Amino acid sequence: MPAQASDKYSHLPVFENHQQIEILEHVPDIIWIFDLDVHGFWWGNSKALEFWGLEKVEDLIAKDLSADTEGARKRTEQTFYKAAAEGMTTDPWTTYPNGKPRMLLMRHKAVLLGPDRHKGIVAYISENVNLGEQPEQLLFAEAVRYTPVSVTSFSMGGEPLFENPAAAKLYGYQPKQENLSTFVGRFLNPEEGLHRLSQGQAKEDGCQEHLMITRNGVRRHNVDIRTSRHPITGDYVLLVSEYDVTDLHDAIKAAEAAQEELKQLAHFDALTGLPVIRLCKDRLNQAMAEADRRRQKVGLLFVDLDGFKAVNDNYGHSCGDQVLVEVGHRLRALVRESDTVGRIGGDEFLILLNDLKQAQDAEHVAACVLETLKPVFQIETDGGVQAEVNVGASIGIALYPEGDCCSEDMIKRADKAMYRVKKSGKNGFCHA
Repeated sequence: MPAQASDKYSHLPVFENHQQIEILEHVPDIIWIFDLDVHGFWWGNSKALEFWGLEKVEDLIAKDLSADTEGARKRTEQTFYKAAAEGMTTDPWTTYPNGKPRMLLMRHKAVLLGPDRHKGIVAYISENVNLGEQPEQLLFAEAVRYTPVSVTSFSMGGEPLFENPAAAKLYGYQPKQENLSTFVGRFLNPEEGLHRLSQGQAKEDGCQEHLMITRNGVRRHNVDIRTSRHPITGDYVLLVSEYDVTDLHDAIKAAEAAQEELKQLAHFDALTGLPVIRLCKDRLNQAMAEADRRRQKVGLLFVDLDGFKAVNDNYGHSCGDQVLVEVGHRLRALVRESDTVGRIGGDEFLILLNDLKQAQDAEHVAACVLETLKPVFQIETDGGVQAEVNVGASIGIALYPEGDCCSEDMIKRADKAMYRVKKSGKNGFCHA
């Protein structure tokens, strides 16, 4: 064993040779010692030899264990680590003397063996576990042992009685948190752990999602708690199964984010962040319906920039984009939170005004739009040169209700009014 590993387990008892443990020969229990580093028996008392149907300790040491599964090997290692941390473990184990399965209740003590300080466990066997005449019960016990799902049996006070290798690997053998049971200490939020423990103590079975503190960091688990009976003592216990749903949860979140991004792309302009024509129409239809109920008016301003083409021609489209973004900011700051400013293409914008009391309110907003666009726009060319440009606007105004019309008709009326302004000299507004 490397020196570092030896130092890590320096608190463990050391058995240099078989003579040191001759006293164990007089213990009535079955006792054997297992060497993990060679995956084989290191020693056994006469009761152990009788159990395995062997005559000499040398026969036990030479016993062929090459058929052991990888899962069995890992479980033996986990038992050593747990016993090294906790001092003694008690677990049901299945062994196969003469090829026939027998389940035993074993206590394990971690030790170091020989001059090389191999990792070892002393197994004390004092009780057979009666699983009845149904072999499927033994198969079930083995399934729990080797399933990748974390399974832990807790006392009603929240202390572990048994955990399968998956649970041992997931949580390790860390010291308890002060004033918290082991069960509660595994929850990132102790209040959630206390609540689930109280539910278990009240025999309220159930599965809920929690953030758990594991050796792999904080993970999201479905924690399923069932009340059961200890197979030997008959005491009530909590059987806790944990399913890691972190990756699934993250995948769902990513899908929701992607869906939201697609929604943004479908409803909002990528350059200015303003609603596009589809969303503008939806909001306009809603506003018209609300106006009918409340007997109020809706105003729609169709805003087309004057002089914008010259910006693109003289400075390039990147500078034109800067102007469009700034126009969006100015228009949005001009209206109420309940109103909508949208970009419907090129240099065309819509302003939807809810809850108007009179037509003059829309005219007032149109006049304010012209004023807010008067100050120069600061732009930066691709070469890093600062410049100033001016743009104005031609605005068409449509009101609802003015005859029976839908959002499409209302936009068309405002558009036609805007063109009349264009033809009459630009930089102004008029009604449809």
